[in-house]
Amino acid sequence: MAKAAIGQICSSNSMAHNLEQCVKLVGQAAAAGAKVLFLPEASDYIGTSAAESLSLAKPISSSPFVNGLCSAAAEHNLAVHVGIHVPVAVKPTTDTSNPVLNSVPESEDADTIAATSPSPSSPPPSDQAAKPDTPSPKIKLYNRTIYITPTGTLLENSSYDKLHLFNYPNASLRESTTTQAGSRFTPPFPSPIGRLGSLICFDLRFPEAALHLTTRSHMTPPSYPLANPVPNSPNPLNPSSYPSPAQILLYPSAFTVATGTAHWLPLLRARAIETQSYVIAAAQVGLHNPGSSGRVSYGRSAVIDPWGREVLVMKGVKGEEGKEEAEEGAVGELGVVEIDLKEWERVREGMPLVRRTDVYPEV
Repeated sequence: MAKAAIGQICSSNSMAHNLEQCVKLVGQAAAAGAKVLFLPEASDYIGTSAAESLSLAKPISSSPFVNGLCSAAAEHNLAVHVGIHVPVAVKPTTDTSNPVLNSVPESEDADTIAATSPSPSSPPPSDQAAKPDTPSPKIKLYNRTIYITPTGTLLENSSYDKLHLFNYPNASLRESTTTQAGSRFTPPFPSPIGRLGSLICFDLRFPEAALHLTTRSHMTPPSYPLANPVPNSPNPLNPSSYPSPAQILLYPSAFTVATGTAHWLPLLRARAIETQSYVIAAAQVGLHNPGSSGRVSYGRSAVIDPWGREVLVMKGVKGEEGKEEAEEGAVGELGVVEIDLKEWERVREGMPLVRRTDVYPEV
């Protein structure tokens, strides 16, 4: 068995403050004997507006948040899994079949991003210069998770971009306006506590994604190639190189209070039970940017075991609707649990789930 740590923070539009919260948790997790620290979605920042969120994003290579967290991981010899924003130049698409796929990615290159980003002092391009058949690229964000090794380096081919975007009119949130949807799964990758399968927040509502990452024990490749395959990653058409299934599903999140109250723990338990896997969900908690924004995150970071038991549930928010605030100790809370992969094996051996892929498609 090995220890995993879950850190709960309240990100704001101050990247320096958010980094300070995370670095403190790195030190605490290492002191507690954990091998990996899991941090929430959008740990680098949560802006007060879409425009501010776009302006705060930095390429990974120049991100002070990423560089600072890598240094902390190396100092404490601790792996860290964390959610961040990454700018990408995109072009609009005319395909209206899926409302969240309203643009296509062009480049994450830092020079391209700098050249594409609008400058307050730059006049808008003239109508004469614009060509309708070649729309000008603009900037969106990838909602991404990265995995930092204990040496402070990013593990190659372990980053994941959120597939399912949160368009929720009732909460005035439309993630597809500023976020570029991911186009592929990240194959499960090893960690000191077991093989990790990366998903993010709203992905939790789609069991197909969880099943895809956790039911590859037969080593059969998918019947289709991955979109935008990553160089040097396992070949999805070669059974001998396709990875083993994830033992631990990850859902770093920033759930709203309304959806969290109704669905957070039931969905986490459902994903664990139906995939017979551990689920680790580090969550944002509390009011982000007090006085500038009314956005509140539900908290209650959790760990669920492969039988569906709640191993850990952390603190959340309290108060009446519209006046919620984090419970005392919820912001900056650290949870530590033992991950027992023998339990993962026992559950799967004791209750085999033989899927009827002769009747319905394999996910």
